[in-house]
Amino acid sequence: MIETRTLDSGVRVVMEKMPNLESCAMGIWVRTGACNETKDIQGISHFIEHMMFKGTKSRSAKEIAEDVDALGGQINAFTGKEATCYHIKSLSSNAEKSLEILLDMFTESVFDPVEMAREKMVVMEEMKMVADSPDDDAMDTVCELVMKGTPLANDILGTPSVLKRISRQKLVSYIEKQYTKDSIVFSIAGNFDEDRMISMFEEKTAGLGASKEQVKFEATEHVPAFRSKVKDIEQAHICMAARSVDLTDDRLPSMQILNNIMGGSMSSRLFQHVREQKGLAYSVFSMNSPFSEDGYYSIYAAVGRDNVRPAVGAIKEELRLLKESGITKEELSKAKEQIKSSYIFGNESVAARMYINGKNLLLEGVVHPAKEVLEKIDAVSMEDIEDVKGMICDPDAYSAVLVSGKKADMRKIMRG
Repeated sequence: MIETRTLDSGVRVVMEKMPNLESCAMGIWVRTGACNETKDIQGISHFIEHMMFKGTKSRSAKEIAEDVDALGGQINAFTGKEATCYHIKSLSSNAEKSLEILLDMFTESVFDPVEMAREKMVVMEEMKMVADSPDDDAMDTVCELVMKGTPLANDILGTPSVLKRISRQKLVSYIEKQYTKDSIVFSIAGNFDEDRMISMFEEKTAGLGASKEQVKFEATEHVPAFRSKVKDIEQAHICMAARSVDLTDDRLPSMQILNNIMGGSMSSRLFQHVREQKGLAYSVFSMNSPFSEDGYYSIYAAVGRDNVRPAVGAIKEELRLLKESGITKEELSKAKEQIKSSYIFGNESVAARMYINGKNLLLEGVVHPAKEVLEKIDAVSMEDIEDVKGMICDPDAYSAVLVSGKKADMRKIMRG
């Protein structure tokens, strides 16, 4: 049973009670991320996420870790393009103590300048780690290209030069402006005392600002762009992307199914053609990435340095086949079952339920019951797939990135 409430303060709460369990997961979601940043503070949302773990008025960073471990809890956080989430999982018997720690971090962090300087070094190491991961680099870069002109093109980590200039004053000012009650969702799932959780949350967040101005998305036309990066690596990493649907688009279930057919499993078209039939790649897949007001579809492949052109050719063959022949009823039926099972398997934990409920309420303003999600997947028809395939079946509509140890002109490869 899922219950949503809007507290008198304006904070929204979503609770999914699972009385037969002995655990619970809770997350504080804030609608702020890379999309809310200007160039002079790019990466600040992510840096704040790090700093929330570095000490409060009553706990040092070490004590936060020790107190969570003493409860047998699991605490973490993440920052995305549109949201930041601080979350903890614990036994139901330790729910109140766990929430107290989470709220202490969220409302009482001190952002000590010494800790800030130290944590900037940590984040810079994270930047290096991403730069040393060519698959991550390719995916991040293609997002920047395909979403150019929108806030979604902003990089989550930012850059070392900008990070160095983020002062405590900038950090505190950003929190005051962005961490407002109308931008916060408290999500909890599992076995817990509803009234006690809400009471604790409302009391501790009373001092936050009431509201903020939301990010305005302006429609932009995607003009395909291309980028090649040369690194000392053995494989070539290809990532290509085209605009897709957003989270609230009625066509989202159709696009999810089409993505599954194209590159979402081992039996998908891209996997079978590029890897199994032609042996050009070990890893090849596609993803659909919807956001609140936009989205994109991407295809990734890791191939040998000399196989970039053949691999791109094989991918384009599958896109053209989709355009000319569409899909089969068998593919549609199989994809539906795969997506439904993946959805059910992925939501059989309190952490997963907390995540999906919180994200839905924060970014869409509604929570989708599992039955509704499964019914929408079942309702997708062959005609629905025909309606969305035009978004992804034209190779000329794609931006593309190549990260390789060998120079190459990605524009020529894509247009060839």
